[in-house]
Amino acid sequence: MADRILVVDDEPEIADLVELYLRNENFIVYKFYSASEALACINSEQLDLAILDVMLPGISGLQICSKIRERYNYPVIMLTAKSEEIDKITGLTLGADDYITKPFLPLELLARVKAQLRRYKRYNSVDSEAAEADEVIVVSGLVLNSRTHECTLNERPLALTPTEFSLLRILCKQRGNVVSSEELLHQLWGEEYYSKSNNTVTVHIRHLREKMGDSFENPKYIKTVWGVGYKIEG
Repeated sequence: MADRILVVDDEPEIADLVELYLRNENFIVYKFYSASEALACINSEQLDLAILDVMLPGISGLQICSKIRERYNYPVIMLTAKSEEIDKITGLTLGADDYITKPFLPLELLARVKAQLRRYKRYNSVDSEAAEADEVIVVSGLVLNSRTHECTLNERPLALTPTEFSLLRILCKQRGNVVSSEELLHQLWGEEYYSKSNNTVTVHIRHLREKMGDSFENPKYIKTVWGVGYKIEG
């Protein structure tokens, strides 16, 4: 079945262009120019990914992202006319998986969409015997189930985005070893990692720590090895 994508942008020419390119790739597109219509769709339709403009009148794309994260784990890509790092950090902190700055090339957006869907499906399905054998990871009170995309910490459920889940899974599989920011970027975004900054990883790590009730100054779970990367000791 074709993947279902929500597109929300109050600039019709941008929303229409994104819709055109997505439909040409056989995606099912739910396109809206306002937040209120989009919120109704989120509550009534089963979606696989959302593309949200940050600067919407009334309810912002960041607020929609936050609403999505209250119930769903599918990927969210933010569109922003601002290039300031604070906007990107805010979006990632609220649970977005990626961002792209306007003006953008439609083919670049398509590549980001496909990359996010690949990652989301990879960690929500069992594709091989190897994946089945490795589907549950247990480290220091953390339990990650790759098949169900569920994560608990000391039996308390953690609501993680696909990117957060993937990042935590990489660290847990490498428990005891330091994983560099570059390696994390490469594993999370593949060939697109060159377009990301180390701040992207830093924000996701910070958000994971917040959800885990961990501290920055003296973290119990995800430890920073300054100048090298991050590790989880199991």
